[in-house]
Amino acid sequence: MTTVSPLSSITEQRDLIRADIAAAAKADGRGADDVTLIAVSKKQPDDRIDAALEAGLRVFGENRVQEAQMRWTERRASYPDLRLHLIGPLQTNKAGDAVALFDVIETLDREKLAVSLAREMQKQNLERECLIQVNTGDEDQKAGITPQEAVAFSRHCRQTHGLNITGMMCIPPVDEEPAMHFALLKTLAAEAGLDVLSMGMSGDYETAIRFGATHIRVGSSLFGARPMA
Repeated sequence: MTTVSPLSSITEQRDLIRADIAAAAKADGRGADDVTLIAVSKKQPDDRIDAALEAGLRVFGENRVQEAQMRWTERRASYPDLRLHLIGPLQTNKAGDAVALFDVIETLDREKLAVSLAREMQKQNLERECLIQVNTGDEDQKAGITPQEAVAFSRHCRQTHGLNITGMMCIPPVDEEPAMHFALLKTLAAEAGLDVLSMGMSGDYETAIRFGATHIRVGSSLFGARPMA
């Protein structure tokens, strides 16, 4: 029985995803380079992470600050071009650690967090890119600001707190057609004057790109199923 190495598997999947990106971007009148692939590395073992780095991937998404610290603090020294995105909910008491580690915080969704991030960025003399997470499905169990508040909140974060707000992100409800949520996020971002759209995951990233996604967050389609805890 032939065993496929993590590097071979991830390289093959990377190439397939890049081909999908190119085709979907072309359908939207853009080029493949207009879309950034964020490799969602949460809960992945070290051999898959190292294989992804060896395959040339440099943009990674993590859900939890503490897990990301353990995975990336040492690796960061070896890969100066690494970019880390926080794509999971952020507690205010972790804001300092998040600012220190992540290049982009995609889950800004409330005033208290905006205050904490602004304070930590000033304290650490760091500017981090932030995205507004929008709860496009108004789901009670999901983080994110409401669509009705998103535009005003993004402007408030810029004008009042001086945050570098560059875009919006969303996670559509699993039981609804994602296209309408991607369309809504695109409309809100345009109204707010924001260019970055982080939307689309393994099951729907091609649709997201056709609706203007600039960043897609792909885990299982790249790495395979996450190991059971």
